[in-house]
Amino acid sequence: QLQLVESGRDSVRRGGSLRLSCSVSGAKLDYLSIGWFRQAPGKEREVVSCASTLYDDKFYADPVKGRFTISRDNARSTVWMQMNNLRPENPGVYYCAAQDGMVASFLACTKTSDFTSWGPGIQVTVSS
Repeated sequence: QLQLVESGRDSVRRGGSLRLSCSVSGAKLDYLSIGWFRQAPGKEREVVSCASTLYDDKFYADPVKGRFTISRDNARSTVWMQMNNLRPENPGVYYCAAQDGMVASFLACTKTSDFTSWGPGIQVTVSS
């Protein structure tokens, strides 16, 4: 059974950096595309970034381009999201999620229903 678990430091001052990890078990990461999603209080879950399998394409939501970096190590069954220059609009619960096969575009990353396995989430806070 595919399982994902998020981990990492979860609080930082404004302008600081955090790196979240997503550990994958129960299936080979090689064949999975992984997305990072954020859910703020009272808001819908939204995609932050995706890393596709096959060609390792990476996609980012416009507000995080240039500040966040997604990376993966299939041998270690881990996906990371490095978040730099964190802003007051970035806090929320961050989830990693997996779907079989590749995602070919950012639009594909936004289809949360295509991601069939989800981690429990990690609360990220940014203090001023």
